[in-house]
Amino acid sequence: MVVAVTNDDEIEELRDLKAEAEFGGGEDRIESQHGKGKMTARERIEYFLDEGTFHEFDQLRTHRNHNFGMEERKILGDGVVTGYGDVNGRKTFVFAHDFTVFGGSLGEVFAEKICKVMDTAMEVGAPIVGLNDSAGARIQEGVVSLAGFTEIFHRNQKASGVVPQISGIMGPCAGGAVYSPSITDFIFMVKDTSHMYITGPGVIETVTGEEVTQEELGGARTHANKTGVAQFAAESEKAALDDIKRLLSYVPQNNVEDPPRVEPWDDPDRRDEELNGIVPESPQKPYDMVDVIDGITDEGAFFEVAPEFAKNIVVGFSRLDGHSVGVVANQPRANAGTLTVDSSMKGSRFVRFCDAFNIPILTFVDVPGYMPGTDQEHRGIIRHGAKLLYAYSEATVPLMTVITRKAYGGAYCVMASKHLGADVNYAWPTSEIAVMGPQGAVNILYRQELEEAEDTEKRRQELIDEYREEFANPYTAADRGFVDDVIEPADTRSRLVDDLELLRSKRESGPDKKHGNIPL
Repeated sequence: MVVAVTNDDEIEELRDLKAEAEFGGGEDRIESQHGKGKMTARERIEYFLDEGTFHEFDQLRTHRNHNFGMEERKILGDGVVTGYGDVNGRKTFVFAHDFTVFGGSLGEVFAEKICKVMDTAMEVGAPIVGLNDSAGARIQEGVVSLAGFTEIFHRNQKASGVVPQISGIMGPCAGGAVYSPSITDFIFMVKDTSHMYITGPGVIETVTGEEVTQEELGGARTHANKTGVAQFAAESEKAALDDIKRLLSYVPQNNVEDPPRVEPWDDPDRRDEELNGIVPESPQKPYDMVDVIDGITDEGAFFEVAPEFAKNIVVGFSRLDGHSVGVVANQPRANAGTLTVDSSMKGSRFVRFCDAFNIPILTFVDVPGYMPGTDQEHRGIIRHGAKLLYAYSEATVPLMTVITRKAYGGAYCVMASKHLGADVNYAWPTSEIAVMGPQGAVNILYRQELEEAEDTEKRRQELIDEYREEFANPYTAADRGFVDDVIEPADTRSRLVDDLELLRSKRESGPDKKHGNIPL
């Protein structure tokens, strides 16, 4: 018979140590964090993960630094909380910077803890969510801190395309610290309390004389609207964490699993008769492509990504009969849906994410071409525009394309055309597929006739109408097999649901190579 022996003093000591670790930098610093409208690291994790599922790593570790008085300033956990738990019942790894401990600054042990979480996540095949709130590198540890950052960067690269990586910026993130989130798949920021920049306002003013606030330089609105660095800008930390949970519901655990399917709630054969009249008769009149997406995908399922950046293209996740799909669509309400430097980058990065994680891509096309002008040309529209072409061309997931109206020139080719390997291509009767728009074509083809016409504008309009009727329609492309069918808009949902079921078994392999050289 084995008799269990416990030492009450040792058990009590262990409990005291764990309680101490959970207090981080102490009550005063916790109150200071709350005073800034911010949660603590543990509060964020507790809110984010399913109740009672958090398993913590390395709670009792402390730094090894003996310089600058740090020997007497050891705090359990060393400024970062790490471990794993469940998000809506699915395993997720998480680390959260603890700003109450040395300002969340990164040192050697801090980095080792994060690296362990990342290594384990890759080994078991589960997403990594990092909640960033840090003053940056721990100055007292010198180059060791820089080495720690770089070890994390290296793992970000290794994990890219293997497991989903998501960054929540919950406070400051400056200098070299910004490069880890920038490698991850999605960045969530919080308005007014989170900031990202390479050099702060003080350094900028000293070097350039330019005065700028933290919010203007690297706040959530700046990165969600102007730079595109962040895909989401939430009103509060809890809203940001809720959005991360929602995004995770659309993506698989890793690159060898299929994306999750939820129990469908919408009729797969539902017809939205409003779609039959959604495209205006006037080719210059805009409409909201999000209404098209909502009318075709499962009701209420569309979750837009980067809604405030490069608004002339819409990307996001939705569902068809409960299956996750990635959506890419031109937006006629913004710059007529033209492709630009920013929209090409936004679209191509999203397409590559979906392809890496086996998420079928549904593309809606209404694109008159690339945005003309010296600004776009000088910013490199040739190189950046090719990124979207490259991303679609290398994709091996099911590609389904619907042309709703304009599909002109090179932009037609780029937007998941049949020639790039799309599996299913449909056109609505309202679609116009041509080398260029009727007006531009008429001005070139009939220049001399227009110069000699008695009523130039009347004759131009007549020729435009003739060109549109004869050439700018979907039937020539259908005759050549470049679109599989011209369909009634209200039938689009049921056709796509059937096509997705067919294409779920799609398998495609390319030539052996290390990787391609996308025009970055």
